[in-house]
Amino acid sequence: MDFAVIISSLLSGLLGSMGFGGGSVLIIYLTSFLSLPQKQAQGINLLFFIPIAVLSIIMYSKEKLVTLRQILPVMLPAVLGAAIGFSLLKIIPGEVAGKLFGALLILMGIRQLLVRSK
Repeated sequence: MDFAVIISSLLSGLLGSMGFGGGSVLIIYLTSFLSLPQKQAQGINLLFFIPIAVLSIIMYSKEKLVTLRQILPVMLPAVLGAAIGFSLLKIIPGEVAGKLFGALLILMGIRQLLVRSK
């Protein structure tokens, strides 16, 4: 196994479990360094995300940092959003999806630099 694959996977898992968007690291690695198409990278990212999300929820629940009561109101809209997003991805070309992803990362970075935390 390639050392870069191990490092990018480790960083993705680490950042993902902390809620920092580890999938961004994985998608950037898959598209930029492995030259995978954007849509394939997004699919791999989703499969990668499932075990990380389950483990993280268990760990956060044990530490009493999240409760089912907090999670339930956001679960249905999130699942609905995922279904809509997947449906849109079927009609959006991969190149456009990649540019949208890049723009989102840039906007999130700018926001983090400009907005003060409470």
